[in-house]
Amino acid sequence: MSTAIPPGSLPGTSAAEHLSPSFPERAAWGTAGKLRAWQAEALELYLRTMPRDFLAAATPGAGKTTFALRLAAELRARHEIDRITVVAPTDHLKRQWADAAARAGIRLDPGFRNAHGRTARHYHGVAVTYAQVAMRPALHRELTLSGRSLVILDEVHHGGDTLSWGDAIREAFEHAAKRLSLTGTPFRSDTAPIPFVHYEPDAQGIRVSKTDYDYGYGRALADGVVRPVLFMVYAGHMRWRTKAGDEMEAKLGEDNTKDITSSAWRTALEPSGEWIPAVLRAADRRLGEVRQSIPDAGGLVIATDQTVAREYARILESICREPVTVVLSDEKEASARIEEFSENTRRWMVAVRMVSEGVDVPRLAVGVYATSASTPLFFAQAVGRFVRARRRGETASVFLPNVPVLMNLAAQLELERDHALDRRGGDDDDGDGLLDDEALAAANREERASEEGLGTWEAIGSDASFDRVLYDGTEFGTLAEPGSDEELDFIGIPGLLEPEQVSELLRHRQARQARRAGERRKHDVEHPPEEPVALYRTLKEQRTLLNSLVGLWARMSGEPHSLVHAELRRACGGPAVGQATVTQLQSRIELLRKRLAQH
Repeated sequence: MSTAIPPGSLPGTSAAEHLSPSFPERAAWGTAGKLRAWQAEALELYLRTMPRDFLAAATPGAGKTTFALRLAAELRARHEIDRITVVAPTDHLKRQWADAAARAGIRLDPGFRNAHGRTARHYHGVAVTYAQVAMRPALHRELTLSGRSLVILDEVHHGGDTLSWGDAIREAFEHAAKRLSLTGTPFRSDTAPIPFVHYEPDAQGIRVSKTDYDYGYGRALADGVVRPVLFMVYAGHMRWRTKAGDEMEAKLGEDNTKDITSSAWRTALEPSGEWIPAVLRAADRRLGEVRQSIPDAGGLVIATDQTVAREYARILESICREPVTVVLSDEKEASARIEEFSENTRRWMVAVRMVSEGVDVPRLAVGVYATSASTPLFFAQAVGRFVRARRRGETASVFLPNVPVLMNLAAQLELERDHALDRRGGDDDDGDGLLDDEALAAANREERASEEGLGTWEAIGSDASFDRVLYDGTEFGTLAEPGSDEELDFIGIPGLLEPEQVSELLRHRQARQARRAGERRKHDVEHPPEEPVALYRTLKEQRTLLNSLVGLWARMSGEPHSLVHAELRRACGGPAVGQATVTQLQSRIELLRKRLAQH
């Protein structure tokens, strides 16, 4: 969704020759006082062709809401439509749309319920959810037929969530005068067609969705509309116990099997271990660096479930010494908490899924991806919360566990994936090495099922290490301990830099790390570590030394060897010499040495 900017600015657009002179100049066109180049270009295209269906794909943070409301206002001014229906994924987004519409001179009712039956006359339309439409499609069909309706389908991929939802949306809005579909994330690549989306066959005969206007992340980045993203990647050593009682261990990022990777990932996300606290400390340090140049910058931790969300908040509060906002989707005050956090200057918010799609908190600059969700759709939505630019030079930072599927998604951030029908079994989606959403959703369902059957599965311990930075398709950094100079080199990048400056600074710090690594290698060559000695050799040497000292003390004191050994056991503890550990033998040796020195 788009950044909320106070109303009152006059619109400016390259599509001025198409705009109705009767439209009120006091409007701020939704959420921005001036149309961006892509918004004006898309608006001009629409007004030139006046289609019944129009699909606009724009990267999160680009301003789809502004475009949609500007178009709605123009169509009203031209008397092309009488009423407006906005369909959004969540209740919170309904209110967000209504607030933005008010700044464009459009009155939407976000409180409309199916039980109301009809809309109030003082509104221009309603904002509803996809679930609300699916509950009573016939009612929404009647509302659509009550006048010439414009239907805005926000994040239209939800129309393919289930077959029943798609059928309901088609029934409710098939007679709408105009339909504007919006998306900021990759479509699903299953075989359920999304209503009102046009498909054409590609070279392989697979029907692929076609957008009428596309504004991708790469172009938005070049235009300065969105922030570049620094992905801070953390590895670490994980230990856990299976339901069979076996103790397992693995490192994040190693070439492990799917099951081992999944278990190591879950172990990393456990708040009882050391991985999460270490990453949260690093993220808070990064946020502190950003706030030196952007004082109100905020951070968001995206958690897997409500239990760990509360635990993460507790850890963060101990780190930053201030209250942390927790947003849980099933709490009535969730929307109010998001709005409050958006307007205050607190450092951190922790949420499960409610902030993953469309929610507008422009000051978010640092994120921690602490969830096991791994579909391209969810990942794009999550990263989209941090890329909205308020001024030039801002950079987003997202902390990730070193998990292969997430590394692929981060590396492919600028790829746009079409929604394809009739997907052939075994075909790779785009040749980008990513599973399609259907396969990943199935994998996630299997993972959840396996977790439910884990029973006594438990995390034993975890630690974190800074692995690298992904930026602009390039990797920087080396494995380093949290809090080390190597980690702080990258955590401490200033919050306001042009993209070229970020690249230059990363290259400079990479070179400094390479020099440090070279100095360490030189030291290791000049001062090689001692070769480890096998335990049985160490025990043998300690026993020999102890027996020699016992013999010396026996000659000096006149006591038998057996009596000396018995006294040492009573004084130091432990079994007989043959079963004693190296530590137990050493304590007896030290005691005898003291006695001999005092004799």
